[in-house]
Amino acid sequence: MTNGAELQKQFAERVRFYRELGIYDFYRRQSAGVASHTLETQQAASSPSSASSASPFDTRTEEQMTPEKALRLIREDLGDCTRCVLHKQGRKQIVFGVGNARADIMFVGEGPGADEDQQGEPFVGRAGQLLNNMITAMGIRREDVYIANVVKCRPPGNRTPEREECDTCSPFLMRQIAAVKPKIVVALGAVAAKTLLGVNDAMVNMRGRIYDFKNTKLAVTYHPAYLLRDPRQKKEAWKDLQMVMKYLGMPIPQTAMS
Repeated sequence: MTNGAELQKQFAERVRFYRELGIYDFYRRQSAGVASHTLETQQAASSPSSASSASPFDTRTEEQMTPEKALRLIREDLGDCTRCVLHKQGRKQIVFGVGNARADIMFVGEGPGADEDQQGEPFVGRAGQLLNNMITAMGIRREDVYIANVVKCRPPGNRTPEREECDTCSPFLMRQIAAVKPKIVVALGAVAAKTLLGVNDAMVNMRGRIYDFKNTKLAVTYHPAYLLRDPRQKKEAWKDLQMVMKYLGMPIPQTAMS
């Protein structure tokens, strides 16, 4: 017969599995055929006194938590992730996200590069410096926004993340967005835009409008790494950021981003 410890382990694994699918609400249904010791084990596992707030047995939704606490829980659930092949392809560490947990604006890129993999923080290399300039041009600071990527591990050689990798990792990004509750998400580049919008379209068609997205809004602009390769598109990216500022009711600076 399965003992109580094994039942708790199985229950924890099942809850973690559903959380990775984006399902956070759980309801216990009592069955006449359930042995009393099994029900008692489940009740003890779900009681506040039996586990910490970050325990897999805590079935409160993340929406009921503070953004800071929800982000900590998501990071704990991510763990030392081995869910896709990227963990076997040279990543040094997981790059989760950084910034204001209660930000009005959330920037989402595609994945960490070499500098990010080394430092454990998104957008800290050359593309990150340009993103900082873009944020500063909006009249705000990097500390005022939240920054994350679709995939949390560096693809080898900074290649574009593959579809399967994005699909595996994006549930954690969706949970980050739900935790931060930004007024608008800015998708940086085609990978982020296609993943978040669930479409396969060209950047020229995805830019220039504000989308309804989950319980917030979303805008699309060029990835800073692309702007480094083609600086002529900075003017277009600035138009996208001005559109975001206008939506948020922010003052529009006279000086364009550099």
